[in-house]
Amino acid sequence: MRRRRGRGRRVLGMLAVVVWVAGFVLSVPAAAGPARDGVKGPPGGWGDERVRRGWIQRIVARMTLEEKVGQMFMIDVYGRTPTDPDYEDENLRSGRGVRNFAEAIQRYHVGGFIYFNWNGNIGIPLDPQQVQSLSNGLQQLARQQRVPIPLLIATDQEGGIVARVRQPATEFPGNMALGATRSAELAEAAARITARELRALGINMNLAPVLDVNVNPANPVIGVRSYGEDPELVARLGVAQVRGYQGEGVIATVKHFPGHGDTDVDSHYGLPIIHHDRETLERVDLRPFREAIAAGVDAVMTAHIVVPALDDAGLPATLSRPILTGVLREELGFDGVIITDALGMQGAQVLPPERIPVEAIKAGADILLMPPDVSLAFNAVVDAVRRGEIAERRIDQSVYRILELKMRRGLFAWDLPGAADLALLGTAESQAVARQAADRSITLLRNEGSVLPLGRGTRVTVVGPRTAGAELLASELAAKGLAVTALGTGLNPTASEQDEAVRRAAAADAVVVTTYNAPSYPGQGQLVGRLVATGKPVIVAATRNPYDAMVLPATAGYLATYGHQPVSLAALARVLVGEVNPSGRLPVTVPGLFDYGAGLRFDPGSGAQ
Repeated sequence: MRRRRGRGRRVLGMLAVVVWVAGFVLSVPAAAGPARDGVKGPPGGWGDERVRRGWIQRIVARMTLEEKVGQMFMIDVYGRTPTDPDYEDENLRSGRGVRNFAEAIQRYHVGGFIYFNWNGNIGIPLDPQQVQSLSNGLQQLARQQRVPIPLLIATDQEGGIVARVRQPATEFPGNMALGATRSAELAEAAARITARELRALGINMNLAPVLDVNVNPANPVIGVRSYGEDPELVARLGVAQVRGYQGEGVIATVKHFPGHGDTDVDSHYGLPIIHHDRETLERVDLRPFREAIAAGVDAVMTAHIVVPALDDAGLPATLSRPILTGVLREELGFDGVIITDALGMQGAQVLPPERIPVEAIKAGADILLMPPDVSLAFNAVVDAVRRGEIAERRIDQSVYRILELKMRRGLFAWDLPGAADLALLGTAESQAVARQAADRSITLLRNEGSVLPLGRGTRVTVVGPRTAGAELLASELAAKGLAVTALGTGLNPTASEQDEAVRRAAAADAVVVTTYNAPSYPGQGQLVGRLVATGKPVIVAATRNPYDAMVLPATAGYLATYGHQPVSLAALARVLVGEVNPSGRLPVTVPGLFDYGAGLRFDPGSGAQ
């Protein structure tokens, strides 16, 4: 009898929870009313601020302190599924404090996850069904929590060299390639297509676009991730991409505030210092962010950089209240979500690990991205609130912003993508836009003696680092009727690799060399020098930063592709044989060689079509 009564109590308790959850879900704004940026709004529409504010405040009031703090965390977890047994040990060893995604939701009440390739979330090549199933499974787990709040699911899909989602999805050239086209229309189209494909995979937040103005050729971390060195160009194309992402319902995140473009230190491995005065910061670094904020961008990511003109305390911007609250919130008027860059990066390691998340929140951050020890960071924030160092109302402010963003982007509708949505990936129409962007980006900077375009039947040796796509370029050229041999080398070609390249050049009519960040790998310059000495025409294609020419001997031809992805190498091949007349214009200055805006075209009658 006692056991039956206990079982009855348990059943009634479970029913009560089900009724509470059902009532809570039913209180979510219905998918009705006018839409904003293609996203369904609550009854009364987005303009009814009282409805929106009251609804969010009711959710916040139901949450425990731990649930609220959890909303401020976005973490990475190893695994292909929510409960992948193959990665449990890796997760426990790497500071996650949990075995899998499901435990992270249950233990930390996290507000979001970020996907990567290296931790199994997204494979190369992409398995669309796997990623969509992972995303949907995580949202279903979130909906089963005591307070059901949808997750932010993010990734870095900048395009070009930073793209987690690859074929069979549409791969676009990166930002500097778009800068070479000068086309805001292409930039917006690329963002719209990318957003549709991300949504089909269940990814609702893109940590893009990059608004850093790359004025330093020695910048080791931004480079081609920037649209260029002109603040107006960066602002114009950045705003176009913000419009594209958010117009398709994906959260856009501009980065890295207040501007990572003039540094020779990578904040992954050190702490950069930006020495710009306030006038330069306003004119160069802050302008794109100011314009993106005016355009209504959803989120801003902080940079782990010291900017003495904004804060002389020596702290990186991520931990600086004068920068995040004083400049970003108060001066620029940003009222959206502030997310830190990854807190495990070396540039953030200026305080004891338990202080970093606390100081980021005190500075003004809303979301803490990838703390290296999740349990330590989570407990540090909870303890800081309980001892009064951080007021709970400060936590409530961030949670309100996060929930308002999730509501505004339609996440509380709980509409999950299905198998039919995967048909959006890599359509012929989308691939055509990517091809157009790549074709218009290739920049011809030197063409001595009209060595280009290469005629059909020309004997060509293609040589360069395998990372730079030499072998893929060779196959593209062979398919166009050239007699091609290919030699892939390491990033720093050895003497024996250089010897073999010289031997092959002897039998060629021309040599095409792909380079990849040549200033960092002196063997590439040595290789080019030895090939030039053969007397054969040498054409260099810089397949990452266009600055390679600064450390190379002069060659007959020099082009910039701004990326080594298949879409850019295929476009390079079309330019080399004259199928496409190059139209890209250099979006940066190559000191002493090529001015901003430089770019050649083939002469009429050269064979260009």
